[in-house]
Amino acid sequence: MNLKKKIKNFFQKIKGWLSKLSFRTGVIVLAMCIPFYIISFAQMALPISAALKGTLWVIFFGLAKTAQYGGLTILGAKGIKRIKDWWKRR
Repeated sequence: MNLKKKIKNFFQKIKGWLSKLSFRTGVIVLAMCIPFYIISFAQMALPISAALKGTLWVIFFGLAKTAQYGGLTILGAKGIKRIKDWWKRR
């Protein structure tokens, strides 16, 4: 088995595991991207070196993207439709 197939298989396993998680878990994970985005940009106002600012931005922006895509994977298409319907009813 070549490396490309191993990597693809690995990501398929992760996607399968994430899709088995509950709707509530998906919403919580998806909501976690908001504070990570805020922190990733708000830390730029701190009086620290540019190198540290860049490092913190990469870490927190990466966490935000991971939470965003992980939450969307957990929710799936049906979960997104469920959230849109709930939002319209409000």
